[in-house]
Amino acid sequence: MQKISETLKLVVTIVIALVASMVAFFLGYLYRKKIAEKTIKSAEQEAQRIVEEAKKQAEAYKKEATLLAKEEIHRARSEFDREVRERRAELQRFERRLIQKEEMLDKKMASVEEKEEQLNQKLKDIQKLQEEIELLKQKEQEELQRISGLTQEEAKQIILKSVEQDVKHDVALMIKELEQQAKEEADKKAREIIATAIQRYSSDYVAENTVSVVTLPNDEMKGRIIGREGRNIKTFETVTGIDLIIDDTPEAVILSGFDPIRREIAKLTLEKLILDGRIHPARIEEMYEKAKREVENKIREEGERVVFELGIHNLHPELIKLIGKLKYRTSYGQNVLAHSIEVANIAGIMAAELGLDQSVAKRAGLLHDIGKAVDHEMEGSHALIGYELAKKYKETNPDVLEAIGGHHGEMETRSIYNVLIQAADSVSAARPGARRESLESYIKRLQKLEEIANSFDGVEKAYAIQAGREIRIMVKPDHVSDDDIVIMAREIVKRIESELDYPGQIKVNVIREVRAVEYAK
Repeated sequence: MQKISETLKLVVTIVIALVASMVAFFLGYLYRKKIAEKTIKSAEQEAQRIVEEAKKQAEAYKKEATLLAKEEIHRARSEFDREVRERRAELQRFERRLIQKEEMLDKKMASVEEKEEQLNQKLKDIQKLQEEIELLKQKEQEELQRISGLTQEEAKQIILKSVEQDVKHDVALMIKELEQQAKEEADKKAREIIATAIQRYSSDYVAENTVSVVTLPNDEMKGRIIGREGRNIKTFETVTGIDLIIDDTPEAVILSGFDPIRREIAKLTLEKLILDGRIHPARIEEMYEKAKREVENKIREEGERVVFELGIHNLHPELIKLIGKLKYRTSYGQNVLAHSIEVANIAGIMAAELGLDQSVAKRAGLLHDIGKAVDHEMEGSHALIGYELAKKYKETNPDVLEAIGGHHGEMETRSIYNVLIQAADSVSAARPGARRESLESYIKRLQKLEEIANSFDGVEKAYAIQAGREIRIMVKPDHVSDDDIVIMAREIVKRIESELDYPGQIKVNVIREVRAVEYAK
């Protein structure tokens, strides 16, 4: 019984333990379930929060992308509008030029028609007068034949035979003597006038270049000028039309371009950018506009200064502006404004020596090359372009107009001032150092000059000297006589004039030297 009782207790204990274990397991299960449910709910809330934040970020990104797209559209539209405005302005300029040309042609046609009518009327009047003269002449001849009893031809032959032998020799000698005397006096007077003008006027000359050098504060500035992926230098070259050369030269860059005005604007633009320090495409365009306005003001001020110094009055403002533009125009390396001032002064001095109006000569000299200010924009020679511009801007003096249009012989003139301007122009252009050419063309011209001289028989040596303004030729004395060297010099001159292009004139100096050498022993 005791064993049974212990057994029962043991069984009860086990049962109780099992029940307790099951209850504990169930309670643990319930607890874990509750914790899991809380975890799931927290995860769902976190997921909901993440989704909400993602939606907010997506909305923000969407708004930002929309703004960027709008800005890009606005920029593209602005760029398109700017291009349209530029194209429209260009078309308007082209249209204005066409209208101007059409107006000029209409005026010329009207003038030609008017002159044609006047000529027709004059021809009719002349024809009528000729008929009347012929009638009177016929009556006079009939009356003379009736009185003398001789025909017209018989009377003419008698008179001619009686005086022909007497006057023929005397007339020939007189004509030759008068021609020689007039030529000597004219040459002497012309040399005196030109020499006086050159002595009384002298000016310095500075050669023009096709490049400008801009100094940098340091080499780091080169990288800033180039910009990221070269955008700054591309913008600069596009806006200014000038090549920007950045090489190994320390603290310097080079601006290269054939148009001096554009090169000056580009130089000012770059200097302003370096001084400001902020270099980016928008700033480049802003500084370019400022530099452009400054150069335009300089052009106007330069024209006003020159006109004031020469004492020329009542010039149209546009002509003064064109005179200022000549400061940035070169011809064979010679500054056209300096050349025009020089021509004006020389022509004024020669006019004073000849007793002519000095102010008219100066005015014509200053304006004679005015067409070169716009000859790259208009078709035709600079002389005729300048003539039309002067007429357009109310230049009324016919002597000045003829000197502008005819100083290269492109239109017929009868004004003495045109002759003065041609002489002053030649003096200014031909003096040593006034003009220069590129090294390559210069060397080729000298080589060609010596080749022409050496191609003649009897030439021993030939040297081009004085920067190509003189060719000195030594001939073989046993092959060429003293008379032959005169003919040779003339033939060489003809060959040079027909085969070479050169400013000024070239002196041909042919030398024949005979030497007798003996040795005393």
